[in-house]
This record gives sequence, structure tokens and C-alpha cells, in this order.
Amino acid sequence: MDLTDKLAIPTQVMARTVGDETVLLDLASGTYFGLDPVGARIWQLIGEGKALADICTAVLDEYEVERVQLETDVLRLTGELLERGLVAQA
Repeated sequence: MDLTDKLAIPTQVMARTVGDETVLLDLASGTYFGLDPVGARIWQLIGEGKALADICTAVLDEYEVERVQLETDVLRLTGELLERGLVAQA
């Protein structure tokens, strides 16, 4: 996976905000996954159909973080979501 990729949220994955955390639930497998506010923002941008590079640009505008670190974190998070079946490559 690289920053030019786009991801999609499968229909069986639900997201709910609980306090300052967003909880993802894969209805097919029963898998839960928690996202902090930055992860929740990335999730929202995935849902808008943005490429990973565009997600990084949007998050850079909203949070104080170095681009290289952000790109690493976005690829790590999206890789974990992909591995758990909570997103799919579009």
C-alpha cells in the first residue's frame, strides 16, 4: 500500500463515537477497533473517498505534525485497518 491508494469502508463496518474515541465494529466478524481523535479524522477522510496522500495533506492542515511522521502513521493505521478487514482497497 502507498500514498496514492484509496480505501473504501465495507458496508458491514459500522463506526460510532463514544466520548472522544471512535469505535469501529465489523458486523461480519465481531471485530472492534478504537480510534483516537486523529484516527477518527483519518477514518472520516477515508469515508469521503480521499487518497491517502490527500488525507495526509488535510491532517497536516489541522494538526501540528511532521509530514514524514504523519505519512508513516497513516500507512501504519490504514495497513492495520486493511489487515483487520475494516477497510478495503478501492
